[in-house]
Parts: sequence; structure tokens; C-alpha cells
Amino acid sequence: MPSSIGPRPFAVITGEEISVRTVQGSVESPRSGAVVLFHGVVRNHDDGHDILSLDYQAHPDAERILAECCASVADETGLAVAAAHRIGHLEIGDVALVAAASAAHRREAFDACELLVERIKSTVPIWKRQYFTDGRSEWVGL
Repeated sequence: MPSSIGPRPFAVITGEEISVRTVQGSVESPRSGAVVLFHGVVRNHDDGHDILSLDYQAHPDAERILAECCASVADETGLAVAAAHRIGHLEIGDVALVAAASAAHRREAFDACELLVERIKSTVPIWKRQYFTDGRSEWVGL
């Protein structure tokens, strides 16, 4: 389905706290009966190991690729979508990723948001270094 949403979707990689309101506002419209937001939050465990914190690093092309992910999902679904990913040092509970989609009905918004998150996770070159409570660390996504 061709996109009729107008300009390229909002997509940003930032070292600052993500403005959830900015991401949400970029997809809202009077035609939207549903706005779905996904918050990817730093958790305190992974694969049975306790986590202290994370560092995210991005390839120099990561923001362009994030924008391409958003544009491709918008083109495929015909819906407004947006995303922001944080880089740098994050603590437990910090928001690392915000993705949003809006549609006239909830099912389409949920599906588009899920598609967007999966596409971002599989495509955008962002890596995280996990710091464990036992002093070890490991890179994920390299």
C-alpha cells in the first residue's frame, strides 16, 4: 500500500534522554483512532545474568538506516511511524528505544509498531555492551 503520510517519518539517534512526547506527536493526527508506543527499557538481567548498566554505540550510518526503516514501514503500511534510539551509557530503567505508529484502528497500529521494532532490531547497526554484577561485560549485536 503506498504511503500517503507526507514527509519522511521522524527518526533520530540521540545521546540524550528520548522525548516520548516528540516521538508520539510526530505520528498523531486527527485521523488516528489509535497511537501505539513501544518503550524499550534497560532491564536488570539477560540470559540468567544480572546486569548493572549498558553502553550503546552506533555506526555513523545508523541514523540514516533508522530513517530508512521508518520510511519502509510507513510505505508498506501506509501509516505514520516514528522511532528514536538512545546511545551512550544507560542505567537500569532508562528508555533505549521508542517506536510509535498511528492508525484509524488499533490492530493496524499495533502491527505496524511491531513491524517497525523488529525491523530496527534486525537492521540498524547499534550495539550494546552489557555490564554484569560479577564484573564481566559483553558486547551484543556485533
